Amino acid sequence: MDASSLYAMALTALAVAGVPLCIVLLSSDANKYRKLVWVMVFLTFDLIVFGAFTRLTDSGLGCPDWPGCYGAANPFIAHEQIAAAEALMPTGPVTKAKAWIEMIHRYLAMGIGFLIMVLMCGSIHQWIKTHRRAFAPGLPVALFLLVCVQGAFGAWTVTLKLQPVIVTIHLLLGMTLLAMLAWLGERENALMAPPAPSRNLAALHRLRWLTLFAAAVLLVQIALGGWVSTNYATLACDEFPFCDGKLVPDMDFEHGFTLWRELGKTAAGHYLQFSAPVAIHWVHRNFALVVTVVLGLAAWRAWREPQLRRTARLIALVLLVQLFTGVATVFFAFPLAIAVLHNAGAALLVLLVTMLNYKVKYLLEASRYAGVKSAAAANSYR
Repeated sequence: MDASSLYAMALTALAVAGVPLCIVLLSSDANKYRKLVWVMVFLTFDLIVFGAFTRLTDSGLGCPDWPGCYGAANPFIAHEQIAAAEALMPTGPVTKAKAWIEMIHRYLAMGIGFLIMVLMCGSIHQWIKTHRRAFAPGLPVALFLLVCVQGAFGAWTVTLKLQPVIVTIHLLLGMTLLAMLAWLGERENALMAPPAPSRNLAALHRLRWLTLFAAAVLLVQIALGGWVSTNYATLACDEFPFCDGKLVPDMDFEHGFTLWRELGKTAAGHYLQFSAPVAIHWVHRNFALVVTVVLGLAAWRAWREPQLRRTARLIALVLLVQLFTGVATVFFAFPLAIAVLHNAGAALLVLLVTMLNYKVKYLLEASRYAGVKSAAAANSYR
């Protein structure tokens, strides 16, 4: 890809990032830094959902090179090459629509990368100037490093022809980016309006461990869901609650869960038998029961604390919708809208569970500190 094409892509990324950046700068919110963080949470969520749409429409190789499209900055310029590929394989991975879907996804990713650079530079500048905790640069720097790694996996997704383990890691890194931004946003919220201390320290301590466990369980389920999607195993079981007429169908766990292999093939290069995607789908489906129990319990326990009730209620609601869309995806034979909604639900659960974890952690710390101050004050009057 030549320098002029790279320059054109960089200008496109700046244009994509410029719109939300102008909205933040022109907003009436006095805390522009906090505003930028939450705008980036929204955009990253949108990027994950659009990435799911890209994957589910089989547009991941809509432009079979990286970072451009046939060495060009956009599909308009690469029109001849795309048309030739489409004429050769009309239902293949390269079509005009798929090329635009893939490139829009890349433009959005580059725009968010630029905004993270702005966030990092702004936090470092303000930290040097004020040394306020709100501008501690550790997390913004970590976000910048993560987005660089995420960009590398985006490139490998294309160059390694949608190898399942690479695409799944790419998804997990995107979810990690969303979680880190949500954590940063909750930190800014808490510093701006600290919560009232709670007296129930023992319950908060137990809830802290439960919410951490809920986050770990959710991470495993998202990895399994990514593995289902990247191996095209969504309809390996086309009925519910049975699979191939059985509760426990014939399954090939060995080849289904071999990580380093080409799409649709075993590590030895042979084509996968149907029992392999069945195993992938069946594990994801059944682990959803574990996720429901653990996240439901965490939401129920958090509901008891007034300051956590709203987040707990949202987790319970999204969890119910997620169960419905998961079953509906199978029942209605994989309609695109429901499948995208199911992926959006997973991202929303990551966002909400991360927010709950931070709120519980901060509330526990604030309550402990208030308890220590009260004890010290009581001792001073003796």
